[in-house]
Amino acid sequence: MALIDLSVPLSQTPPGSMLKVDIEYMSHADGTRVAGAFFGLTADDLPDGLFAAVENVTLTTHSGTHLDAPYHFGPLSEGKPARTIDEIPLEWCFGDGVVLDFRHKKKGEEINSADVEEALDRIGYVLKPFDIVLFMTGASRYYGTPGYMNAHPGATRESTIWLIERGVRVMGIDAWGWDKPFEVMVDEVKRGIKGRVWEAHFTGKEKEYCHLENLSNLESIPRPFGFKVAVFPIKVERGSGAWVRAVAFV
Repeated sequence: MALIDLSVPLSQTPPGSMLKVDIEYMSHADGTRVAGAFFGLTADDLPDGLFAAVENVTLTTHSGTHLDAPYHFGPLSEGKPARTIDEIPLEWCFGDGVVLDFRHKKKGEEINSADVEEALDRIGYVLKPFDIVLFMTGASRYYGTPGYMNAHPGATRESTIWLIERGVRVMGIDAWGWDKPFEVMVDEVKRGIKGRVWEAHFTGKEKEYCHLENLSNLESIPRPFGFKVAVFPIKVERGSGAWVRAVAFV
Protein backbone atom coordinates (compact mmCIF):
# COMPACT_ATOMS: atom_id res chain seq x y z
CA MET A 1 0.00 0.00 0.00
CA ALA A 2 1.27 3.44 -0.92
CA LEU A 3 0.50 6.43 1.29
CA ILE A 4 0.21 9.73 -0.58
CA ASP A 5 0.32 12.99 1.36
CA LEU A 6 -2.41 15.35 0.13
CA SER A 7 -1.62 18.19 2.56
CA VAL A 8 0.35 21.41 2.33
CA PRO A 9 2.79 22.22 5.14
CA LEU A 10 1.88 24.84 7.71
CA SER A 11 4.45 27.56 7.17
CA GLN A 12 4.86 31.28 7.72
CA THR A 13 2.11 33.24 5.98
CA PRO A 14 2.52 32.92 2.20
CA PRO A 15 2.71 36.28 0.41
CA GLY A 16 -0.71 37.70 -0.37
CA SER A 17 -2.56 35.41 2.00
CA MET A 18 -5.48 36.69 4.06
CA LEU A 19 -5.10 34.01 6.77
CA LYS A 20 -2.04 34.75 8.87
CA VAL A 21 0.30 32.07 10.17
CA ASP A 22 3.14 32.89 12.55
CA ILE A 23 5.56 30.22 13.78
CA GLU A 24 8.03 31.04 16.55
CA TYR A 25 10.76 28.42 16.56
CA MET A 26 12.34 27.75 19.95
CA SER A 27 15.63 25.90 19.63
CA HIS A 28 17.03 23.34 22.07
CA ALA A 29 19.09 26.13 23.60
CA ASP A 30 15.91 28.21 23.95
CA GLY A 31 14.35 25.21 25.66
CA THR A 32 17.09 25.25 28.26
CA ARG A 33 16.55 28.92 28.88
CA VAL A 34 12.73 28.87 28.99
CA ALA A 35 11.46 25.39 29.83
CA GLY A 36 14.49 24.39 31.85
CA ALA A 37 14.14 27.49 33.98
CA PHE A 38 10.43 26.69 34.51
CA PHE A 39 11.44 23.38 36.10
CA GLY A 40 14.34 24.91 37.99
CA LEU A 41 16.99 23.31 35.78
CA THR A 42 20.14 24.87 34.34
CA ALA A 43 22.30 23.89 31.38
CA ASP A 44 24.60 22.04 33.80
CA ASP A 45 21.69 19.76 34.72
CA LEU A 46 20.95 18.69 31.13
CA PRO A 47 22.76 16.45 28.62
CA ASP A 48 24.83 18.69 26.34
CA GLY A 49 23.19 21.62 28.13
CA LEU A 50 20.15 21.36 25.85
CA PHE A 51 16.43 20.89 26.49
CA ALA A 52 13.43 20.40 24.18
CA ALA A 53 12.79 22.29 20.95
CA VAL A 54 9.28 23.77 20.75
CA GLU A 55 7.27 25.86 18.29
CA ASN A 56 4.67 28.47 19.23
CA VAL A 57 2.12 28.70 16.41
CA THR A 58 -0.47 31.44 15.87
CA LEU A 59 -2.95 30.74 13.08
CA THR A 60 -6.62 30.30 12.17
CA THR A 61 -8.44 26.99 12.01
CA HIS A 62 -8.70 27.60 8.26
CA SER A 63 -4.98 27.84 7.61
CA GLY A 64 -3.22 25.14 5.62
CA THR A 65 -5.05 21.96 4.63
CA HIS A 66 -8.26 22.00 6.63
CA LEU A 67 -11.86 20.81 6.86
CA ASP A 68 -14.73 23.31 7.08
CA ALA A 69 -17.54 22.31 9.44
CA PRO A 70 -21.19 23.26 8.76
CA TYR A 71 -20.89 25.87 11.53
CA HIS A 72 -18.43 27.78 9.33
CA PHE A 73 -21.22 28.46 6.85
CA GLY A 74 -23.81 29.70 9.36
CA PRO A 75 -25.33 29.10 12.82
CA LEU A 76 -27.98 26.74 11.41
CA SER A 77 -27.79 23.84 8.96
CA GLU A 78 -30.99 22.19 7.74
CA GLY A 79 -32.87 24.22 10.37
CA LYS A 80 -30.84 22.79 13.29
CA PRO A 81 -27.80 24.12 15.15
CA ALA A 82 -24.92 23.62 12.74
CA ARG A 83 -22.36 21.02 13.76
CA THR A 84 -18.95 22.27 14.83
CA ILE A 85 -15.77 20.48 13.82
CA ASP A 86 -15.62 18.40 17.01
CA GLU A 87 -19.11 17.08 16.22
CA ILE A 88 -18.36 15.80 12.71
CA PRO A 89 -18.86 12.00 12.49
CA LEU A 90 -15.54 10.23 12.04
CA GLU A 91 -17.25 7.96 9.53
CA TRP A 92 -17.47 10.93 7.15
CA CYS A 93 -13.71 11.40 7.26
CA PHE A 94 -12.49 8.02 6.01
CA GLY A 95 -13.80 6.37 2.87
CA ASP A 96 -13.49 5.73 -0.82
CA GLY A 97 -11.85 8.62 -2.63
CA VAL A 98 -12.73 9.93 -6.08
CA VAL A 99 -10.55 12.45 -7.93
CA LEU A 100 -12.25 14.53 -10.63
CA ASP A 101 -9.92 16.33 -13.03
CA PHE A 102 -10.82 19.97 -13.71
CA ARG A 103 -7.36 21.16 -14.70
CA HIS A 104 -8.79 22.28 -18.05
CA LYS A 105 -10.85 24.91 -16.23
CA LYS A 106 -9.41 28.43 -16.09
CA LYS A 107 -9.04 30.41 -12.88
CA GLY A 108 -12.27 32.10 -11.90
CA GLU A 109 -14.46 29.71 -13.88
CA GLU A 110 -17.29 27.70 -12.38
CA ILE A 111 -17.43 23.95 -11.84
CA ASN A 112 -21.13 23.16 -12.19
CA SER A 113 -23.07 19.90 -11.95
CA ALA A 114 -22.78 19.21 -15.69
CA ASP A 115 -18.98 19.46 -15.33
CA VAL A 116 -19.09 16.99 -12.42
CA GLU A 117 -21.28 14.55 -14.37
CA GLU A 118 -18.98 14.78 -17.37
CA ALA A 119 -15.90 14.16 -15.20
CA LEU A 120 -17.55 11.09 -13.67
CA ASP A 121 -18.56 9.78 -17.10
CA ARG A 122 -14.95 10.19 -18.29
CA ILE A 123 -13.69 7.85 -15.59
CA GLY A 124 -16.70 5.52 -15.65
CA TYR A 125 -17.66 5.98 -12.02
CA VAL A 126 -21.03 6.25 -10.25
CA LEU A 127 -20.99 8.02 -6.89
CA LYS A 128 -22.26 6.30 -3.78
CA PRO A 129 -23.03 7.68 -0.30
CA PHE A 130 -20.01 8.76 1.76
CA ASP A 131 -17.56 8.83 -1.13
CA ILE A 132 -15.01 11.61 -0.56
CA VAL A 133 -14.87 13.63 -3.78
CA LEU A 134 -11.73 15.65 -4.56
CA PHE A 135 -11.62 18.36 -7.24
CA MET A 136 -8.20 18.56 -8.95
CA THR A 137 -7.69 22.04 -10.42
CA GLY A 138 -3.89 22.21 -10.45
CA ALA A 139 -3.98 25.42 -8.40
CA SER A 140 -1.93 23.85 -5.59
CA ARG A 141 1.23 24.48 -7.63
CA TYR A 142 0.78 28.16 -6.80
CA TYR A 143 0.63 27.59 -3.04
CA GLY A 144 2.91 30.02 -1.27
CA THR A 145 2.81 32.60 -4.07
CA PRO A 146 0.94 35.94 -4.09
CA GLY A 147 -1.51 34.76 -6.76
CA TYR A 148 -2.63 31.59 -5.01
CA MET A 149 -5.89 33.00 -3.58
CA ASN A 150 -7.20 33.71 -7.09
CA ALA A 151 -5.62 30.86 -9.08
CA HIS A 152 -8.52 28.39 -9.21
CA PRO A 153 -11.92 27.58 -10.67
CA GLY A 154 -14.56 26.95 -8.01
CA ALA A 155 -17.64 24.92 -7.20
CA THR A 156 -21.12 26.40 -7.40
CA ARG A 157 -24.19 26.03 -5.21
CA GLU A 158 -25.65 23.76 -7.88
CA SER A 159 -22.70 21.36 -8.07
CA THR A 160 -22.39 21.25 -4.29
CA ILE A 161 -26.07 20.33 -3.90
CA TRP A 162 -25.70 17.76 -6.68
CA LEU A 163 -22.95 15.99 -4.73
CA ILE A 164 -24.80 16.20 -1.41
CA GLU A 165 -27.95 14.71 -2.96
CA ARG A 166 -25.90 11.66 -3.96
CA GLY A 167 -24.81 11.06 -0.39
CA VAL A 168 -21.43 12.82 -0.48
CA ARG A 169 -20.76 14.43 2.89
CA VAL A 170 -17.12 15.45 2.41
CA MET A 171 -15.73 17.04 -0.74
CA GLY A 172 -12.55 19.01 -1.32
CA ILE A 173 -10.37 21.04 -3.66
CA ASP A 174 -6.63 21.61 -4.22
CA ALA A 175 -7.07 25.37 -4.02
CA TRP A 176 -7.50 28.27 -1.59
CA GLY A 177 -11.29 28.03 -1.57
CA TRP A 178 -14.18 25.76 -2.53
CA ASP A 179 -15.97 28.67 -4.25
CA LYS A 180 -14.61 30.79 -7.06
CA PRO A 181 -11.96 33.34 -6.05
CA PHE A 182 -13.22 36.32 -4.07
CA GLU A 183 -11.94 38.73 -6.73
CA VAL A 184 -14.42 37.17 -9.15
CA MET A 185 -17.32 37.12 -6.68
CA VAL A 186 -16.73 40.73 -5.59
CA ASP A 187 -16.60 41.83 -9.22
CA GLU A 188 -19.98 40.14 -9.79
CA VAL A 189 -21.48 42.04 -6.86
CA LYS A 190 -20.15 45.33 -8.23
CA ARG A 191 -21.78 44.51 -11.57
CA GLY A 192 -25.13 44.00 -9.83
CA ILE A 193 -25.11 40.19 -9.74
CA LYS A 194 -26.45 39.41 -6.27
CA GLY A 195 -26.60 36.18 -4.30
CA ARG A 196 -23.40 34.70 -5.71
CA VAL A 197 -20.95 35.52 -2.92
CA TRP A 198 -19.78 32.28 -1.32
CA GLU A 199 -22.79 30.48 -2.79
CA ALA A 200 -21.21 27.03 -2.55
CA HIS A 201 -20.15 27.56 1.06
CA PHE A 202 -23.58 28.89 2.03
CA THR A 203 -25.17 25.75 0.59
CA GLY A 204 -24.19 24.22 3.93
CA LYS A 205 -26.93 26.27 5.59
CA GLU A 206 -29.51 24.37 3.53
CA LYS A 207 -27.88 20.95 3.31
CA GLU A 208 -25.30 19.61 5.75
CA TYR A 209 -21.86 18.84 4.38
CA CYS A 210 -18.14 19.57 4.89
CA HIS A 211 -15.43 20.52 2.46
CA LEU A 212 -11.64 20.47 2.37
CA GLU A 213 -9.49 23.33 1.15
CA ASN A 214 -5.77 23.64 0.38
CA LEU A 215 -5.35 20.03 -0.67
CA SER A 216 -2.23 19.20 -2.64
CA ASN A 217 -0.59 16.47 -4.68
CA LEU A 218 -3.83 15.04 -6.10
CA GLU A 219 -2.05 14.39 -9.39
CA SER A 220 0.14 11.84 -7.59
CA ILE A 221 -2.82 9.53 -6.97
CA PRO A 222 -2.35 6.99 -9.78
CA ARG A 223 -6.04 6.35 -10.49
CA PRO A 224 -9.23 8.40 -10.14
CA PHE A 225 -10.93 5.91 -7.81
CA GLY A 226 -10.20 2.61 -6.11
CA PHE A 227 -8.33 4.15 -3.17
CA LYS A 228 -9.13 5.21 0.37
CA VAL A 229 -8.69 8.68 1.79
CA ALA A 230 -8.43 9.85 5.41
CA VAL A 231 -9.18 13.47 6.36
CA PHE A 232 -9.60 13.42 10.14
CA PRO A 233 -9.75 16.96 11.58
CA ILE A 234 -8.05 18.04 14.81
CA LYS A 235 -10.70 18.11 17.55
CA VAL A 236 -11.03 21.86 18.15
CA GLU A 237 -13.81 22.42 20.67
CA ARG A 238 -16.69 24.38 19.08
CA GLY A 239 -14.48 25.09 16.06
CA SER A 240 -15.74 26.15 12.64
CA GLY A 241 -12.96 24.12 11.06
CA ALA A 242 -9.69 22.36 11.82
CA TRP A 243 -6.41 21.27 10.31
CA VAL A 244 -6.23 17.93 8.51
CA ARG A 245 -3.36 15.67 7.46
CA ALA A 246 -5.10 14.37 4.36
CA VAL A 247 -3.71 11.04 3.14
CA ALA A 248 -4.63 8.75 0.24
CA PHE A 249 -4.19 4.98 0.73
CA VAL A 250 -3.58 3.37 -2.65
